[in-house]
Amino acid sequence: MDVAIVAQRTRLPRADRMEQTLTEAHALFAERGYAAVKMEEIAGRVGVTKPLLYTYFGNKERLYIACMERAAEALTATVATAIAGAETPAAALRAGVRASFAFLDSDRAAWAVLFDETLPRGGEVAERVADYRGRILALISDSIMAQLPERSRPAARVEVEALSTALFGATEALARWWLRTEALAAEDAAELLIATVEPGLPNRSKEERPPR
Repeated sequence: MDVAIVAQRTRLPRADRMEQTLTEAHALFAERGYAAVKMEEIAGRVGVTKPLLYTYFGNKERLYIACMERAAEALTATVATAIAGAETPAAALRAGVRASFAFLDSDRAAWAVLFDETLPRGGEVAERVADYRGRILALISDSIMAQLPERSRPAARVEVEALSTALFGATEALARWWLRTEALAAEDAAELLIATVEPGLPNRSKEERPPR
């Protein structure tokens, strides 16, 4: 059979090829880490030329960012949904931590992409990662603040932001340990973190707000 005909039959539309590229790149970044992955490897997995890969995404940084943003959106949506019905700061914390570890357990590749220790410390990748982390921290802080009496919110803002930052860092560190060891079930790791952090949270709920 003519090679040109075979190539034509296997040629995918641009959108489908880009989707395939994201899938393969996501898997490679999760398996080996950002620093170890080469564009040639991704092109080989997808079955395209390296120049075509650059045409689609520009460079490795932008390809990683596309993968990272997908994973970030999935995790953010999972946590936001979990904490939406919380009525106390502690309930918001519990729901958010449990949702995070359930996400980790169900999609380890996405977590590995998001919290890759080999990422560069500067440049566009670092900026996008910092932006994502800022959004997650704001989500955590806002969910806790929303459960506090309005009169106490200004004074509590700094404390809540500090606790949210500590919670985010502890979640990331514990998740990395869990991925390396799996010494605990994911849900047990979540409960351990909750038991450690929850005592430091403000415990005032909506029901404790003074009447208007």
